[in-house]
Amino acid sequence: MPIKFRKVNRVFSPIKKYSWLMVLLIAVGGLFYPKLGLLLIPIMLLLIGLSLFNGKYWCGNLCPHASLFDYVILPIAPLKRIPKVFRSLPWRAIFFIFFMTMFSLRLFNVLGLRGTYDFWDKLGSIFSMNYLMPTIIGLLLGFTINPRTWCTFCPMGTMQSIAYQLGKKLGINKKSEKKITMSEPAKCRECGLCASVCPMQLVPYQEIIQHGVFSNAACIKCSVCVDNCPLRLLSLESVERIA
Repeated sequence: MPIKFRKVNRVFSPIKKYSWLMVLLIAVGGLFYPKLGLLLIPIMLLLIGLSLFNGKYWCGNLCPHASLFDYVILPIAPLKRIPKVFRSLPWRAIFFIFFMTMFSLRLFNVLGLRGTYDFWDKLGSIFSMNYLMPTIIGLLLGFTINPRTWCTFCPMGTMQSIAYQLGKKLGINKKSEKKITMSEPAKCRECGLCASVCPMQLVPYQEIIQHGVFSNAACIKCSVCVDNCPLRLLSLESVERIA
């Protein structure tokens, strides 16, 4: 039976609710004051650091673009099925390589200007432009397909996936990682509501019923499924506690 996607209130912390303003500050403000783009450096370091310990938590709870998509455009955007090609490994890999190659080439050229008067403006402009690009593409895809379409192949999301896998290999996220779990799987009616409200269009209940926990690496740990489970069976728990 096909899943009918539903618009429901997303779970908003004060940070997630208003972090979309950072998009305006960096992507738009950077056009007039390029040094604002330098704010993206600590943001990138933070999201990579968090993903080492808890996967794509940034995407579901702190990302300014996610805030823009969930809080600002969701009420007026369509909610179509996201094409499989966007979440496919070949497409994500190709787009990530292309994005990082273009970014690296521009960064290499600007680094040659170190010590000059406009070095920091040039450097900030690179980051600002790299923030503006996903804003434009994300909005276009959001208003034509689904607000979270961009998130399925976002280069920063791919970078988080890589960092998360590194964290698993190093064993540094054994105590910090959280996953969606179900308190009493036998009581699940398989209504599919958790799947119909998932921003990333995942299907939590199927995997949880089989394995007791939702381990899909694409899960952004936003707790929307937890908040909308009619039987209140779902929760976001630390892996250590689940074990």
